[in-house]
Amino acid sequence: MTDLASFAADTPRFVRHLLDSYRRWVGVELMERTGTEPSDLEQLFALPVVVVSHDAQDDPIFKFGNQTALDLWELRLPEFLQMPSRLTAEPLHRDERARLLQRTERDGYVDDYRGVRISSRGRRFYIEQATIWNIVDDADTYIGQAATFDHWTFLEAGETP
Repeated sequence: MTDLASFAADTPRFVRHLLDSYRRWVGVELMERTGTEPSDLEQLFALPVVVVSHDAQDDPIFKFGNQTALDLWELRLPEFLQMPSRLTAEPLHRDERARLLQRTERDGYVDDYRGVRISSRGRRFYIEQATIWNIVDDADTYIGQAATFDHWTFLEAGETP
């Protein structure tokens, strides 16, 4: 398993906000909570569905990615945590992604996203039924966005979904 020490010191608290925000917007828990932030981080990291999040910068950088996401994007955790999230979409699909993130910011969450993404090695895949939500802290300040999905299909070169 990837060394969880690669996460920043504030990641367990960020994960709490990520989980609290999912419950707030979607109305259910993303996972059964353990009761401690470090244990919730470990459990979220091991979930067999993709969970990713980025910060609130103008060009957001990934703040969290679980092992399923790292495997799908073919990256190690340290590289993933330095990558702008826009790079998960091909240049052709980045405008669509930007519109989706704006819609999520406005509405709190969306649960009907589908689109093409690309791994670090150029492997394209189509995701479906993704939920994307805003992450807010205890003061209700926007601190980023997260996504989860468990439906994806790898695409052949030139194939469109």
